[in-house]
Amino acid sequence: MTTPTSRLLDLLSLLQARRDWPGAVLAERLSVSHRTVRRDVDRLRAMGYHIHATMGPDGGYRLEAGSELPPLLFDDEQVIALAVALQAATVTGAGIEEAAMRALTTVRQVMPSRLRHRLDALAFTAIPGRPGDAASASISPDVLIALSAAARTHEVLRFDYASRRPGDEARSAPPRRVEPHHLVTSRGRWYLVAWDLEHDDWRIFRADRVAPRTPSGPRFAPREVPGGDVAAFVSARFKGSEQNNQWPCNGKVVLHRPAREVLPFAGDGIVEDLGPERCSLEVGSWSWVALAASLNRFDAEIDVVGPTELTEAFGRLAALNASTAARGRGPQASDCDRGRRLTRR
Repeated sequence: MTTPTSRLLDLLSLLQARRDWPGAVLAERLSVSHRTVRRDVDRLRAMGYHIHATMGPDGGYRLEAGSELPPLLFDDEQVIALAVALQAATVTGAGIEEAAMRALTTVRQVMPSRLRHRLDALAFTAIPGRPGDAASASISPDVLIALSAAARTHEVLRFDYASRRPGDEARSAPPRRVEPHHLVTSRGRWYLVAWDLEHDDWRIFRADRVAPRTPSGPRFAPREVPGGDVAAFVSARFKGSEQNNQWPCNGKVVLHRPAREVLPFAGDGIVEDLGPERCSLEVGSWSWVALAASLNRFDAEIDVVGPTELTEAFGRLAALNASTAARGRGPQASDCDRGRRLTRR
């Protein structure tokens, strides 16, 4: 027989699961009378929950937003997701780091031991990304826990790795064998940093493409990631550098656009205001042509301050773009062109 407290929690869980609940269905799900449901709803209202009652033969209840945050109820997966998100939020640089850490401590204190063990098994490093870099990929918490556990216990990990190229999934390939070092999250995605035993080198794997195999392999003596800092190592690889956490190609230009229009899209570049219609931008990329192409997105006149490699890259990019335009000329106007003409009318 359920207690009044457990019945209240069950009722709250049902109300959070969907928008509208007929009273008769709630009474049936909770194995109580309609009168008991009404009393329990009144108790939840006294706690601060805004529950709207609908009248009529199919009358029921709806949980609505209120002016204050009442106590919340989460299922197991929601608790894990909340704790992981709070841990990752401690490095966002958005000014919520301390609040996120306090919230994580609060959640962990009231977390059931079975969930606390799962959370403790998931150790990772969160790397803040550049503004606008957010991406997303669906991945099971069980996969993340398996990867983290293999890194923590220093056991060789075997897994199937899905290809990013269409059609390659049908090809049979032997499982990858790696010494897992660390689990990293950055830009909305998860990555496994590992020593690839087949290639005898460090590799970074997209965790959402990993399908772990069991059993795991033998234990290994952990290696030190190059530079000793996993966050700096991964950030450097993202920038196309093998060692230093810096872009291999860096340049400075003057853009004929106001600084206020450039700053939101400058990423990790340095913007200096040079007047109402001009600003300087110092920024990097993985190649000179890629840097020149990224600067063209501002759709403005550009004066190259330096180096000469960037000036030459603009010439190569212009030749490539001219060749592309010559091959792609056709009678049909693009939707973008149509929209531009309509805007100018």
